[in-house]
Amino acid sequence: MFDDVAPRYDLTNDVLSMGQDRRWRKQVIDAVAPAAGERVLDLAAGTGTSSQPFAERGALVVPCDFSVGMLRVGKKAKPYLPFVAGDGTRLPFGDDTFDAVTISFGLRNIVDTDAGLRELRRVTKPGGRLVVCEFSSPTWAPFRTVYLEYLMKTLPAVARAVSSSPDAYVYLAESIRAWPDQPGLAARIQQAGWTGVEWKNLSGGIVALHRARKA
Repeated sequence: MFDDVAPRYDLTNDVLSMGQDRRWRKQVIDAVAPAAGERVLDLAAGTGTSSQPFAERGALVVPCDFSVGMLRVGKKAKPYLPFVAGDGTRLPFGDDTFDAVTISFGLRNIVDTDAGLRELRRVTKPGGRLVVCEFSSPTWAPFRTVYLEYLMKTLPAVARAVSSSPDAYVYLAESIRAWPDQPGLAARIQQAGWTGVEWKNLSGGIVALHRARKA
């Protein structure tokens, strides 16, 4: 499915989010706060759009994704980034490898979310940090109702106009609707062994940025 959406993935995301995905990516970079020379894992990196700003700040970023199709599109556009194919529940890295790990809009797609969070912890150095950017639950009830209507009706229609695989965005809408809210995800991150879990709402809670550390 993700191989099919790869050719127009970044364009579709920009249209569906009305350009807000750029602001969300900046919030991720600021939350990770990479220092020059730090090793950063960008899981579910897709075509590497989310990884590029880490490299620009001097971090040694590794874009990793399960979709080989996404990686091929990314490698063609950004040949200087070290793209790696990897399963989020069995990452091809040793213990305590990265100073920071991050995943944006991909945790929902790991077949076992809890195993994915534990695996991210395994490859993080002691004291290292986790940043998860994921769709969440709008905090204002009236807006939440409008948002769900957009997800289930408007989003698939827009995707049909701009995406190379519009059916994938029906799955996207359904997976967002079924995803835990901010406290629910925070609890799962803590249960996976991370400490100091906190979150920040973006765009009224459409997206939430969760942060934690490895003790």
